[in-house]
Amino acid sequence: MQDISGFGLQVRIVASVSFPSGFTVTQFADDADPFNFPDMQIADSAMGLNGDLVVWSTANPINPVISVIPNTEDDRNLSMLLEANRVGRGKKSVQDNITITAIYPDGRNITLINGKLTNGPAGKTVSSSGRLGTRAYTFAFENKVGD
Repeated sequence: MQDISGFGLQVRIVASVSFPSGFTVTQFADDADPFNFPDMQIADSAMGLNGDLVVWSTANPINPVISVIPNTEDDRNLSMLLEANRVGRGKKSVQDNITITAIYPDGRNITLINGKLTNGPAGKTVSSSGRLGTRAYTFAFENKVGD
């Protein structure tokens, strides 16, 4: 039997300037994947003029997405991180270097290094059911340690 429960996941985020001591995310959304790794392309291919297959490796960032419950402490921390790193007219970005360590219920962990917060909500959304929308934050990382 394999126990594949994700209950108890913790994601620790350390940002070099905004949160040098870090914070731990545990207030995950119920209507979106709480901690998601979209598929990543690691190679590309083409066919030569006479049908010969050619392939080459490609480097792409690791892009985890963290979805949290709106108005929670985790959402506020991620929102502050987003705002601190956002550029805009008359606004200075802190240019955080981010590290994320996810600790899974079975004790395994993955550490993502040399990262940046790349996408997040600029404001609060409201769904048609009258509920505040889940807040999803996307990151880009250069590399990882662990699985």
